[in-house]
Amino acid sequence: MGFLILPDINLLDFTLYSTSEGPVTPADLIKFIAILSFSIIFSRVLTIYLRRSLKDRVSKDVGEPILKLLYYGTLVVIFISILPLIGLDPSGLLLAGGVAGIVLGFASQNIVGNLVSGCFLMFERPIKIGDQVEVNGIAGYVTDIRIISTLMRTYDGLLVRIPNQQVFTTNITNIVGHPVRRFEYTIRIRYSDDAGAAIWLIKDLIDKEPFALLSPSPSVFVSDLADSWVEIAVRIWAPVSEWFGLKTRLLWNIKKTLEENGIEIPYPQRVLHIKSEEEKKPQVIEEPNENKLEETEPVLNFEERVLN
Repeated sequence: MGFLILPDINLLDFTLYSTSEGPVTPADLIKFIAILSFSIIFSRVLTIYLRRSLKDRVSKDVGEPILKLLYYGTLVVIFISILPLIGLDPSGLLLAGGVAGIVLGFASQNIVGNLVSGCFLMFERPIKIGDQVEVNGIAGYVTDIRIISTLMRTYDGLLVRIPNQQVFTTNITNIVGHPVRRFEYTIRIRYSDDAGAAIWLIKDLIDKEPFALLSPSPSVFVSDLADSWVEIAVRIWAPVSEWFGLKTRLLWNIKKTLEENGIEIPYPQRVLHIKSEEEKKPQVIEEPNENKLEETEPVLNFEERVLN
């Protein structure tokens, strides 16, 4: 009885294709996929661990850009380093990538501009995640700063995506960028009211507010003498976290206190002058009468004749 002898064929060692770097086998391809998959999993785990470790040490707006750069940078380095496993020369790939980058740069200038602007936003940090800002007429909270775009949540709950190039090249108003902020009222009282008493009452209310800063000190003064009222300007500095609550609360307290002390906010007044019927009648201007001139002419002629 004979035995069937099979040739010694290793499925993982036969050549799939050949490149300048040498032959590529299925084992090389499997090794490439395994290393890349393990690198992705390892980078994700490392990013999650660092995010939890830096949560209480570094603010979110600083830590997130660093973690993103670390994650994608690690994957790029590993990907380039294992390219020889599939027969690709990294130097040639970088050269081809540079040429392709130039071509794509001209074809997609807006995308490249947003990418570069996103890098500048991460390093310069004019805005941070969680800030209340106004960008190009859109006001709200910054929820995320990505490579291509910035996400904002408006005060009425809408999610707005703004390209980074637009964010970086336009005027940005950071509402909470400074620790303190000033707000101002214009209070109107009647001319018959005591402006000094009104100023004293307003200052007393400000002194009772714990979040009204003493430095810079608040100021209350008469700012204008209008046609129907006296204007009192009130300027107060407050911590940016308590700014809105203090502004709304103090304005209502000023209104109630002034009314309790007999000081009222005047209504606009207008004085009307009414003329009688006789004053409305137009004055009649007597026009010269030609007949009268004709009657006086002979008299003038007679006097001339006498004098002659």
